[in-house]
Amino acid sequence: MGQDTPRDAPWVMRTYSGHSTARASNELYRNNLAKGQTGLSIAFDLPTQTGYDPDSPEAAGEVGKVGVPVAHRGHMEQLMDQIPVAEMNTSMTINATAAWLLGLYVAHAEDQGVAPRLLAGTTQNDIVKEYLSRGTYIFPPGPSLRLTVDTIAYTVRHVPRWNPINVCSYHLQEAGATPVQEVAYALATAIGVLDGVRRSGKIDPSEFPAVVGRISFFVNSSVRFVEETCKMRAFTAMWDRICAERYGVDDPKLRRFRYGVQVNSLGLTEQQPENNVPRIVLETLGVTLSKSARARAMQLPAWNEALGLPRPWDQQWSLRIQQILAFETDLLEYGDIFEGSKVIEAKTAELIEAANAELADVEALGGAFAAIDELKARLVRSQSDRVRRIETGEQRVVGVNSFTETAPSPLTGDGEIENVLKVDHRIEAEQIADVERWRADRDQARVRQALDTLQQVAEDDGPAGNIMEATIALAHAGGTTGEWAGALRQVFGEFRAPTGVGGGVGHRGSELGPLVARTRALAAETGGPPRLLVAKPGLDGHSNGAEQIAVAARDAGFEVIYQGIRLTPEQIVAAARDEDVDIVGLSILSGSHMELVPDILDRLRSAGVGAAVVVGGIIPPDDAEILRGKGVASVYTPKDYSFELIMEDLVALAERQRAATPG
Repeated sequence: MGQDTPRDAPWVMRTYSGHSTARASNELYRNNLAKGQTGLSIAFDLPTQTGYDPDSPEAAGEVGKVGVPVAHRGHMEQLMDQIPVAEMNTSMTINATAAWLLGLYVAHAEDQGVAPRLLAGTTQNDIVKEYLSRGTYIFPPGPSLRLTVDTIAYTVRHVPRWNPINVCSYHLQEAGATPVQEVAYALATAIGVLDGVRRSGKIDPSEFPAVVGRISFFVNSSVRFVEETCKMRAFTAMWDRICAERYGVDDPKLRRFRYGVQVNSLGLTEQQPENNVPRIVLETLGVTLSKSARARAMQLPAWNEALGLPRPWDQQWSLRIQQILAFETDLLEYGDIFEGSKVIEAKTAELIEAANAELADVEALGGAFAAIDELKARLVRSQSDRVRRIETGEQRVVGVNSFTETAPSPLTGDGEIENVLKVDHRIEAEQIADVERWRADRDQARVRQALDTLQQVAEDDGPAGNIMEATIALAHAGGTTGEWAGALRQVFGEFRAPTGVGGGVGHRGSELGPLVARTRALAAETGGPPRLLVAKPGLDGHSNGAEQIAVAARDAGFEVIYQGIRLTPEQIVAAARDEDVDIVGLSILSGSHMELVPDILDRLRSAGVGAAVVVGGIIPPDDAEILRGKGVASVYTPKDYSFELIMEDLVALAERQRAATPG
């Protein structure tokens, strides 16, 4: 091509970020924008995602850890300080409380004199994948769909440049989904949402093509970038057909598969973390090489996310990867380089055929919202298969199960330089004081009236009722995240999603044979099999690790008690006492281990529970030493990929526990 040939415009470049406080995150955002980032991707902390204020008991230990706390309109103002919302494309990774955070964003814009119709961005707002993988759900499926429908109906009319939902196959892959499952389950979710909008009567039939045109997707891309390229071409073709045939959308622009991407975090390794950089680069190719299926927005994880929270420099490195690809290479100078490739066409056709069959199966089960239990079990089974392949070496991971020899890394150093960001433990107390001041300084009667109106609208699901108007009014009145969610909890109730662990049991029979013999012998000698409580305290909903431990332990002969996510310390201690367990296994990936684990240890001792305690999660070595000093028997991190070795440890620990127990 000649030098005068115009290049394609690059995708929107983002980094997924936010931590500590709104002011600290605002500084981070402005610095990232100055470095060439072209859009914002806001990470909210777990209390914000699950509808709690910083001073709620449920938020203890979690404030500001994995994202930014946003409890009220003042926080949104701080978060967006000096950032022109009328010109910015803002993506918010928020689901159960998506309507509320969008309400805060709209209220802030109106305070700045910016009309909602000028706002551009995305609320993730995919609750199905929260039930299946990420765990930050609040309400049951029906009310959750209602919230999504209301958000879509409001934005199509009042915020037409906004993507009201980002259907997320990303988190499905993180939970173990195969490419076929990722495509099928994401499309099934989109169909469930669009059918819900159509049934609601809140959108005129003439507006429906515009609704379809605002549906966007958020996908994953693994290191198998050829297969990922074909997956994206399959997604594009299948979505176009669904829009045309199921929904009668004639305009090709409204049928376009519009997607953003974060490449795979599941494959990032704690061992030899420098290898994560080429992994991220190769994964990026899967969603950029094919022009006809290229991502419209992208954010890349940092090389050290398996170690902890990335620093600004680490995020800059990921941004530079995108910029080098977009501005130094010749990728954007050509049409689709795979057009006419027999290999790509054959693999794409294969994925389309298999994904259509899987999608038809989900539809036969009643659709994504009705089939949550079955889909969860299938994902746990797929994840079990993936983990087993890595354990056996069938699936090679460089630096983990092959080529493990390594020189010392200058990136991780000798421990003198922190290679991850740690959130100051004082932040939580500061945020509690902040929200208390906010409540004290507002018009209480106005807030009470706004909350009453919100509940009244929530109770009326007729065509005229839309929660968004009442939500924005509450944001203007000075309501808080916890108050918004609390009001709707009273109307909608809460939900406990399925664990799905039964779907993966039985996959390791031969590999764990010797351990099964030991647990059976222990049962014969002591009157019953060893008992393991797998527990997830706090608000962390990333349950993949906990589920796989539960699956492997059952295969090894343990009696496993696993009650799902978001358990309080009191619930964990009560279960350990009532079930008379030998081992309590705590899974925490949110960085709140230093607050939650000691609390649980103290409560267990006070209750007279003598069970051994082990902990798994993203836990720095110095924190692990402190936890061991407080009485934790073992600490497991992502580098401990062999479930067989973990099970050997747990069986030996159970044997010691039984031997030390009188009688």
